[in-house]
Amino acid sequence: MAIAAGDFKTGLTLIVDGDPWQVLDFQHVKPGKGAAILKTKMKNLKNGNVQERNFNASTKFEQANIAKKAAQYSYNADNTYYFMDLETYDTYELSEDHLGINKYFIIEGSEVSLMFFDGELLSVSVPEKVELTVAETDPAIKGAPSNQTKDATLETGLKIRVPQFIEQGEKIIVYTADGSYSGRA
Repeated sequence: MAIAAGDFKTGLTLIVDGDPWQVLDFQHVKPGKGAAILKTKMKNLKNGNVQERNFNASTKFEQANIAKKAAQYSYNADNTYYFMDLETYDTYELSEDHLGINKYFIIEGSEVSLMFFDGELLSVSVPEKVELTVAETDPAIKGAPSNQTKDATLETGLKIRVPQFIEQGEKIIVYTADGSYSGRA
C-alpha cells in the first residue's frame, strides 16, 4: 500500500531505500516558493540509525509490514539480550546496539513485542510506561519546594530526574518514549 509523505504519522513504518524506517517526528513546511516539503526524523529499524530527511509532500512510499510477536525478556550476557517467544518458546537474541534506549525499560520477566521484517528480527517494542525501582537517589532535602527534582538511578541503570519525595527502593512509573518520570507505582 503506497503512502504519500503528506500522510505521515508518528510511528508509521515505511520502506525507504530498501530498508524499513520508522517515523519518529515530522513537520510540514511550506516555503515561500515551490512545493511543500516534509521534514522528518526517522529511525532505520535494521541498524538503529536516526536521520533527519526531507521529502516532497507528494512522494509515495511502501508501508513496511512489521510483524510483532509477544515475548518475555529472559536475561542478558556479553551485551546480548535474550527473549523467549511466549507461543513457541523459541529463544531470540538481540545485541545491546539493536535495543538502543529500550534496554533501560526491560527487566527480567517483562513482556515485550519482538519486531520482525521479512523474517529478520529487528528490535523490541516496549510498553508506553513501565514500572521500575529506584536503585539510588539522594535523600529528600527538608523544606525544598515540591516542584524541585533530584537525580535518581533506576534498577536498569537509567538516570532520570525525580521529585524530592521519591526515596531509594521505591517503585516509580517511567515514560519509555523519553525516559521521564510519570508517577509513583
